[in-house]
Amino acid sequence: MIDIRQATLEDVPEITAIYRDTIRTINSNDYSEKQIQVWSSGADDLQEWKDRIQSTYFLVAEIKNQIVGFSYLINGNHMDGLYIHKDFQRRTIGSKLLRIMESRASVNGFEVLKSDVSITAFDFFDSHYYEVDKKKKKSYKGLAFETFAMYKDL
Repeated sequence: MIDIRQATLEDVPEITAIYRDTIRTINSNDYSEKQIQVWSSGADDLQEWKDRIQSTYFLVAEIKNQIVGFSYLINGNHMDGLYIHKDFQRRTIGSKLLRIMESRASVNGFEVLKSDVSITAFDFFDSHYYEVDKKKKKSYKGLAFETFAMYKDL
């Protein structure tokens, strides 16, 4: 049973652990070691995570009181993060979070949900009927990352 709820500041340690571990294990097949190190270091900025929880629509997914995934929306219709625990991949957690984010954007009056998607997540979003707006290079801490600007009409 997957439970979805609003994230709280007390969730930051579990959220950042999922973020770091998912990038280091799941995304490591598609990005260089240097990119993985830089990207996963984003878990260390605890104030940034607290700010996200307080200022965005930020949800966590739990199974038996363990956080196994999270997602958040910025600007009402841009999904800025969707991460699933490395040991809970391919168990519909991401799909459930994605559907909720799509519903939230629609309720907010938006007709499109957008996301910058990693190479690793491309197939997931493609299987959920997201279209590529453009392939792009996203700069993070001085390194370029190949991503896809994707969207879905709601």
